[in-house]
Amino acid sequence: MSTGPEKGPNAFRTIGELAQEIGRPQHILRYWETRFAQLRPLQRAGGRRYYRPEDVALVRRIDTLLGKEGYTIRGVQQLLAGERTTGRKPSAETLADVRDTLARALKDDEG
Repeated sequence: MSTGPEKGPNAFRTIGELAQEIGRPQHILRYWETRFAQLRPLQRAGGRRYYRPEDVALVRRIDTLLGKEGYTIRGVQQLLAGERTTGRKPSAETLADVRDTLARALKDDEG
């Protein structure tokens, strides 16, 4: 890719730039767009995607929740849906409650 100066925090990013920043392939970002209604980058002619700063922040958050926190796609969907209804991010206790609820549901499904 380019070796030019890094973009500022408020600059729009292409899918290639964002994929490189978070270390995931572009097709993963396109998949996430189908799974998370909140993730809607601008699309120009020819389908070229431009991620706004708030999209970039959401992608980084999804990446952290899935890759480092151990959430499933469904768990992240529920978490984000809860934030949308309350208008704020959940506390650590709420996150633990969601994680426990999902674990119980998976255990019930298995046995």
